[in-house]
Amino acid sequence: MSRICQITGKKLMVGNNVSHSQRKTKRRFYPNLFKKKFYIPEEDKWISLKISAAGIREINKNGISATLKKAKEKGFLK
Repeated sequence: MSRICQITGKKLMVGNNVSHSQRKTKRRFYPNLFKKKFYIPEEDKWISLKISAAGIREINKNGISATLKKAKEKGFLK
């Protein structure tokens, strides 16, 4: 599985390393991902997600059920 958050859709970005002399070389910016399990009380089951730190904050704010529903609508989660 690639490095994409299943809640927010955050993924790899590409940019440059810039040295003091302003030479530029390509680099990658990876999202801050974690593998985390969440309990869904409505379905009485556990779900495992690859999720970014921003996704964890979103779940804490809105709740797991509402966040999963929104992620499915946006197409980040199957």
